[in-house]
Formats: sequence, C-alpha cells, structure tokens
Amino acid sequence: MNTTGTIDRPLTQDPQKQAPMKPFTSEPEGSATEDVTTTGAIDSRQNRTREMQLIPEALARAHMHEQLHLAERERRALRLATARRMQRRAERASMRARRALAMAVMQ
Repeated sequence: MNTTGTIDRPLTQDPQKQAPMKPFTSEPEGSATEDVTTTGAIDSRQNRTREMQLIPEALARAHMHEQLHLAERERRALRLATARRMQRRAERASMRARRALAMAVMQ
C-alpha cells in the first residue's frame, strides 16, 4: 500500500526527505508569498519542530520549579510558626521562673 503522508502524520520525520511545500493553486502567479522550498524554510521548519518538541519538557521544568518554590515557602512558614510557638513557650516558662523566684524571696 503506497499512501502518501499527511501534514499530521508524514511518512518520514526528516524534514529534508519530506515533500516540499507548494504554494496554493488558487494563489495568483507572482503573489507576495515567497517559495517555501528554500533551505531556509527547511531549516526553520526543522527548528520549529525541535522547539515544539521541547515545549512539554520546558513546561514540566517550569512546573517543577514552581512546585519546589511552593514547597520551600511552606517549609519556611512552618519553621517560622514553630519558632514563634517555642518562643512563646519559653517566655511563659521565664515568667513562671520569675514568679517562683519572687515568691521565694518574699517568704
């Protein structure tokens, strides 16, 4: 079965082996659009494909970066809350010790 590939599913992934893109037949001859079969177009198509393949990886990397920052902020907030709780506990213990000392001196 000799079927030609489509835009979504080309026969080959190599841009240089793919059929060159042709201008539309409804387009008038000598229109403003350039011929897209030049090597620059092939290179740009190849670069665009490479960039598009790397988009999910970049999105995943950004998502992980954001998740790490969020986790670090939560850890800092938890440490701060724990430190404040311990400081209040120490202040209460200090006040109890002062009161006990004052009571011992007064007697």
